[in-house]
Amino acid sequence: MTYDGFPPFISAQLHYLINHFAHPVRVEQAWSGSKYSNTLDRFTLLIPYCLDTIKWDVIFNAEFPHAPPDVIFGPEDEDFHPFYNESGGEGDSRSIKNSLATWNNKDPTRLLALIWELRDQYMSYQRKRVGEVDDDRLKFEICTMLSREGIEMHMSSGVEKPEEVKFAVPLMDMNINKMVVGCPWRHPQKISLQVIYPVNRKYVSAPSAPHLKLMSTPALKSLFSVDDVKLPPWLDGMCMAEYLPHLEETLERQVSEAVSLIEVRRRFIEALAPLFGRPIETDSVFYRKSMFFVASGAFSFLVLFFLSTQFPKQQPSLMLQSSMYFNSQGTPIKSPLLTDYPWSPRWEHSQMAERTFEFLVDESVNFKKYCNEAQLQQNQH
Repeated sequence: MTYDGFPPFISAQLHYLINHFAHPVRVEQAWSGSKYSNTLDRFTLLIPYCLDTIKWDVIFNAEFPHAPPDVIFGPEDEDFHPFYNESGGEGDSRSIKNSLATWNNKDPTRLLALIWELRDQYMSYQRKRVGEVDDDRLKFEICTMLSREGIEMHMSSGVEKPEEVKFAVPLMDMNINKMVVGCPWRHPQKISLQVIYPVNRKYVSAPSAPHLKLMSTPALKSLFSVDDVKLPPWLDGMCMAEYLPHLEETLERQVSEAVSLIEVRRRFIEALAPLFGRPIETDSVFYRKSMFFVASGAFSFLVLFFLSTQFPKQQPSLMLQSSMYFNSQGTPIKSPLLTDYPWSPRWEHSQMAERTFEFLVDESVNFKKYCNEAQLQQNQH
């Protein structure tokens, strides 16, 4: 993001926070606290928590640059008081009060340290709220999961919605980033299970299965999509401690397979080169996309290959793009995505490439006709 409109001392704090925070933090909106100036000195932060986001307003004062910021929490967290514990003392809030008391606006790391400490306090606050819920099943589930690291909890309640407790459970002790050669990811890629339990304050003989949803960091989709994972069934009487090991075993196997498929896609793209020539552009990390320049007589065009994470079970999608004909907006004429052509995942890479080439030899005739007709229509208008 750009930091135009912020004073330099705020811009430096924001830049460091967004580029070094352990989770991807975003600024949702920014505004000025002065009626007589357009200088931006307050903003809303979207902070990842429990596989969702929490919104906190950070309030600086451009007229008093040496003063530490105020932080305003969401309306649903009116009982969150990180600067005081229940007895009115400082307790765990000592480090936060110290961060504010020793605030140095020339140190760009201070806002990150403050937000991290507050998020850590918020995690403790939510864990305490969940622990106080009068629900035997929840108390049991919490006891069985205490040994797992990194679990986040969130208690939500309101007039219009029933009480529920949400868990974010990190899965697999795998460093996925290190498994990918030339890894482009700045943040560690993780897979987590979101588990939502309705709060039952009365005894239930056969509690229903919790709502389960597999989630991952967004960038992981380049390698592996959790949407393709079929969750194991939740059996009657099961608890999370029983459910998680089988799920993790399945995921570890599928992630390892997804990493091995990078090499399979690379070999297919290499097999295209003797027929199409060297690609002019290729995704050289995940090998999900490649582009070739092709000429058929005087007619030249680009062939784009899009390979899914399910390759070779799922054949590549193809697109032809003219290098000679353009539409009325001045952009090259393109074909629709082509997915209906001879394919078998059991073929050797060389045969996949040859059959695709044969299809495109015929398709190029149709595409040339399509470009000529589009050009003719454009000239008539």
